Amino acid sequence: MSRSRNGSAQAGTVVAVVADVLAFILGLWILMYLLDANPGNDLVHAVRNAANWLAGWSHDLFTFDEAWERVVAGYGLAAVVYLLVGHAVAHRLHRN
Repeated sequence: MSRSRNGSAQAGTVVAVVADVLAFILGLWILMYLLDANPGNDLVHAVRNAANWLAGWSHDLFTFDEAWERVVAGYGLAAVVYLLVGHAVAHRLHRN
């Protein structure tokens, strides 16, 4: 394996891991919201802030009647997009 091919494979792995971590944060926020986690807790606050930043483009995209539906749809969409795009890019890098 050439040096550039190995570098592309490593870059692909990094991209996939980053996409997984971003989706995990969003999924964790959805779970915390659904389980009514204590908003005064520092971890809950940090996860919510990170999720709000990551899903800034999608968290108010849907207008369901129930708040939990909006959270699941908006943050869930962002998580799925990060996974799909991140793993598509990673796959492309692994192929090169």
